[in-house]
Amino acid sequence: MTVKFGATELEPRQEEALRRAKRIEIATIAFLVCAISAVYLVMGNSQAMKAAWLEDCLSLAPPVAFLIAVRLVRRAPSARFPYGYHRAIGISHLVAGVALLTMGFFLIYDSLTGLLRAEHPPIGSVHIAGNTVWLGWLMIGVMALTIPLPIYFGRVKMKLAEELHDKVLFADADMNKADWMTAVGSIVGVAGIGLGVWWLDSAAALFIAASILSDGIKNVRHAIVDLIDSRATTFDNKSPHPLTVDVAQHLCSLEWVQSAACRVRDEGHVFHVEAFVVPIDRVAISVADLEAARDSCRELDWKIHDVVIVPVSELPPELFDLLERGAPGGESGREEHQSRGER
Repeated sequence: MTVKFGATELEPRQEEALRRAKRIEIATIAFLVCAISAVYLVMGNSQAMKAAWLEDCLSLAPPVAFLIAVRLVRRAPSARFPYGYHRAIGISHLVAGVALLTMGFFLIYDSLTGLLRAEHPPIGSVHIAGNTVWLGWLMIGVMALTIPLPIYFGRVKMKLAEELHDKVLFADADMNKADWMTAVGSIVGVAGIGLGVWWLDSAAALFIAASILSDGIKNVRHAIVDLIDSRATTFDNKSPHPLTVDVAQHLCSLEWVQSAACRVRDEGHVFHVEAFVVPIDRVAISVADLEAARDSCRELDWKIHDVVIVPVSELPPELFDLLERGAPGGESGREEHQSRGER
């Protein structure tokens, strides 16, 4: 059975990546439930452990959001939603980011308050099999056990996020990095209490809170920018997506096109492309020409979902920056096609 994102059929490679992503997100949720329970049982009065526990709770948001979103985006477009449900990815990204942002502010306030009040969090002892054990050892042991899996999860999810062009999965991979860094910070904080350095616990909690806040700000910013239709970027938001240039280059290679430029909207996993083409003088454009150009653009990459090709007398002004950087359709491209038309 063919797997689809809306009306877009996934290639075998992306189908396998999607199956792996679902499995690893379910495994992540199972791990987090265990980690949250274990940390809660041993966290005592440590600020760092409290921050780590809340951070683990928040870590549930991205995998849950991903699993819900990929279920929604598989629905076919309808009369009410003619573009499909691809924006569910952007909404899930925003929800996860807002949760991180809110909790980051709360934890910074809580940690700073404890630090300014010079609170000395006590860590007691527990009796295990007739032996008295300092609770701090249990805290350190539990947090040490929560380090390896997030490192593994994060590396795998980063590769899958690139394969699927999934920014929620990328945010989750980033969150896994915060998870293991949080665990290390908690260990340092608990060790500080044991060594009599009381402020190290609050300082570690503050470090964890700053990491959560940073993730929240970054994810909220990227989600909002995507939802207001900024130009399409790579899955990690580091640079403009190369498909914008690839589509324009492809259109410029057609015999009847003098110059071309595109604006590409990231709808989640897939792209909506609006391509503007300036035909060569005295060349009649048929419906068949436009349909063939549209279909050939779709064949460039599975992520190209909708393609609208608009013949124009000149390219839209907002796309001139691409021309000035020597992108397809620029001065050199125009000269080449003009000379081709004259011949």
